[in-house]
Amino acid sequence: MSVLPLVFTSGWASGINAYAVVLLLGLFGATGVSDDVPQTLQRPEVLITAGVLFLCEAVADKIPYVDSLWDSVHTVVRPLAGAWVGALLAGQSGSLPDVAAGLLGGSTALASHTVKAGTRMAVNASPEPFSNIVLSLAEDLGAGAVVALAVFHPVAAAVVAAVLLAGGLLALFFLASRIRRFLRRRAQRREERRLASRAP
Repeated sequence: MSVLPLVFTSGWASGINAYAVVLLLGLFGATGVSDDVPQTLQRPEVLITAGVLFLCEAVADKIPYVDSLWDSVHTVVRPLAGAWVGALLAGQSGSLPDVAAGLLGGSTALASHTVKAGTRMAVNASPEPFSNIVLSLAEDLGAGAVVALAVFHPVAAAVVAAVLLAGGLLALFFLASRIRRFLRRRAQRREERRLASRAP
């Protein structure tokens, strides 16, 4: 079960920025920093694709409303990435069945993605764009730091990820009214566009 903390942590981070997780783990393996990274993540085409998509996310994630659209698309991508990375890590170590690791990584990624997407909706309820940039940078740096910690101290990183996930879910509960306000505004804009398109 030694790989369990790394699977949990990579799943949590995948829900925030799946491409950063794949890129970081792949680079740690390719440079010889860690022997626990599967060869699949170290392949040049995987690293290049993850790097390009990470740059796309870094831009999209800092633009109000574009970030929420990006999150909507990634409701499928991030949990799948968390499950894929978890299964690869389990297969590499042989200490945890691939299916169990995939379920753990995917479900953890879905939970952290829910926190991220909900928090972004709450932030988008305010008119200024700067909070998006600050929040996005904090997410990217936090996910990267926890993944790096997981490579060297997996149990400590898993504890940090669990605390951040629990805190995020609690914050989401308190942000519910702002999220509803964001959804109302979005529905209102859609209705206005629909009426404008019908106008002669």
